[in-house]
Amino acid sequence: MRWIHAAGRGLLVLLVVMTGYAASGVGGGDADGTGRGPLTLATAGDLTGYLGPLLEGWNRTHPGERVTLVELPDSADETHAQMATDLRDGGRGRFDVLNIDVNWTSEFAAAGWIRPLPRDRFPLGTFLRPVVDTATYDGRLYAVPYVTNAGLLLYRKDVLAEEGVEPPRTWAELERLAKTVAPEHGLDGYAGQFLPYEGLTVNAAEAVYSAGGSILGGEGERVTVDSAAAREGIGFLARGVREGWIPRRALAYKEEESKQAFQDGRLLFLRNWPYAYVVASAEGSPVAGKVGAVPLPGPDGPGTSVLGGSNLAVSTHARHPDSAARLMAYLTSERVQRQVLTRGALPPVRAELYEDPALIREFPYLPTLRESVLTAAPRPKSPRYDQVSLVVQAVVRDAMTGRSTPEAAVRRLARELAAVSGR
Repeated sequence: MRWIHAAGRGLLVLLVVMTGYAASGVGGGDADGTGRGPLTLATAGDLTGYLGPLLEGWNRTHPGERVTLVELPDSADETHAQMATDLRDGGRGRFDVLNIDVNWTSEFAAAGWIRPLPRDRFPLGTFLRPVVDTATYDGRLYAVPYVTNAGLLLYRKDVLAEEGVEPPRTWAELERLAKTVAPEHGLDGYAGQFLPYEGLTVNAAEAVYSAGGSILGGEGERVTVDSAAAREGIGFLARGVREGWIPRRALAYKEEESKQAFQDGRLLFLRNWPYAYVVASAEGSPVAGKVGAVPLPGPDGPGTSVLGGSNLAVSTHARHPDSAARLMAYLTSERVQRQVLTRGALPPVRAELYEDPALIREFPYLPTLRESVLTAAPRPKSPRYDQVSLVVQAVVRDAMTGRSTPEAAVRRLARELAAVSGR
C-alpha cells in the first residue's frame, strides 16, 4: 500500500489513528459524552515528510484534539499485518483511525474492525467519482477517501522524439518499441512492480482489466478470472519476460527499485504511480526534462489502471469519534488536499484540483492522471483480500518465470480463488 502506492500502490501513505468518532450516529464517545479528545495517527512511511507539518496546522487550532503521528513500515504487507494485529485485539488497541489502502476497506469492514460512517459529514460530492466506491462495503460507507492514485506509463520522451515516434497506446506498440528502440539506446524495455508482493497483484490486475477481464465479482462472492481476457493479460506479462523486453531483473522490482531504474536512465518505459514522475523529473535527476507520461496501454487502445490510494477509517476501538470525523473533514478540505499534492506529491481526491491551471503548470501529468483515475477499476473486493492477493502473486509469478503457462495459471487462479472464497 504505497501512496506515493499505495498507494500505491502506491508511493503509498497510510494514516491510522486518532481517538474518536461517535457523534452524528457514528457511535462510541468519551466519558463526558462529547466524542472529542486527542487522536493518534499512523502512517506507512511518509516518504516525502509532508504529513507532520500538515498535522501541526490541525494541532495549533485544535489543542484539545491533538493528533499524534505513528509511522508504520512503508511496506504495504507489513503495515497491513501490524494494523490487523492491532484491530483484532479485543481490547482498546493502539490505533483509532486508519488511513487504509483502498483495497482493505472490504476486509476491515467485514471483520467488524472499522465503523460505518454517516455520508452527510463528508464532501463526497466533490471527489473524483470512482474513489468513493473504494470506501464502501455492502452498500455502506466505511471510510472517507483521502488520497487517490492510478498507474501511468512513464517514458523517455527524448528517446521517442529522436526516433520520431509517439508514446505507445497499445500493447503491440509498447512491445515493438521495447524490443527495437530500447536496445538501440542501451536501455531495458519495460518494467513494472513484479516482485511477489502487493505491487505484483496490482500489475497483474491491470493486465487482466485492460484485456477486458476481471478477477472476482461483487464483494468477492464470485470467481470470474477463468476467461480469455485473463489469459491474454497474464500472457502479456509472461511474454515480456520470455522475449526479454521485460528484463529479468525487473522480477525483483518494487515501486522504489523500478523508479530508480527509470530515474537512473536504464529504462525506456515504466509502469508506476505519479510520484515516480515527480521524483524522476526533479532537479538533479539524470532524466529531468526527459520524462513523459500517458495512460497505460491495453490490447487495442488505452488500458485500465488499478485504482490506488488510501481511505481514512475509524477503528471500532476509537475513543473520540467526533474528533475523528472532524479531522477527516479537515484532511479532505480543499485547502489541505491542495497541500497533499503540493507538499506530498500525492494525488488528491478533490476533482476541482485536477483542473486548476496553476497546479497543472507545476504538475503537468494531472490531466493524464485524472483521465486514468476516471477509467480506473478497484482491486478485487473481498473480505479475504489478503489471501486473494497472495494467491494472485504466487500464480502470476510462476507464469512470468516460465514455471507455468498463462493458460495453466488462469485455471489455477480460478481453483485457488474459489477455495479462498469458500466456493
